[in-house]
Amino acid sequence: MIRTALMCLMMLSTGTALAAGDAAAGKTKAATCTACHGPEGNSINPEWPSLAGQNERYLATQIMDFQAGETRKNIMMEPMIANLTDQDVTDIAAYYASLPRRGMFADEEQLEMIRDGEKLYRGGNQDKGIAACMGCHGPAGSGNSLAGFPSVGNQHAKYTAMQLRAFRSGERMNDLNAMMRDVSELLTDYEIDAVSAYLSGLN
Repeated sequence: MIRTALMCLMMLSTGTALAAGDAAAGKTKAATCTACHGPEGNSINPEWPSLAGQNERYLATQIMDFQAGETRKNIMMEPMIANLTDQDVTDIAAYYASLPRRGMFADEEQLEMIRDGEKLYRGGNQDKGIAACMGCHGPAGSGNSLAGFPSVGNQHAKYTAMQLRAFRSGERMNDLNAMMRDVSELLTDYEIDAVSAYLSGLN
């Protein structure tokens, strides 16, 4: 837990500085994003993330990482954002950050799994050396905008699980100091599914 706390502090002090975006301009620039992420940033497809309410700094960083195509890749995203300028990126990020994320409801058939996910998110797993996820993402899953930690509450469980598995396999590598990769390597498939299910109803 001490290691994770130190890494959180490092991320706070070494994040990329980004100019403030214009949400009004971003609404127009995000027109092509609505097909996948929804007209108000709330995706219907569980494999595509809801962007509404996501931290502005985090969103801008992800778009820029997709543009670079080195630490995070997606063949669907890359052509959509290839021609965006830095100002376009920050405007779009500001727009989505200004929108309310639609609440989701937990699947009653997964209550035991959700309870296990809550334990992991709030208390970690000391036996495996896993710190509580809420240490960086907050008790309500709202993340930390200054540090660039994403909002993870009310996100599609399938999407969250896909990202954790991508970190675990090394397919996704845009986490500073391999923080998420180190954590996800310690998670079983069940733990990934459990914490993802819990987060889908966290608000």
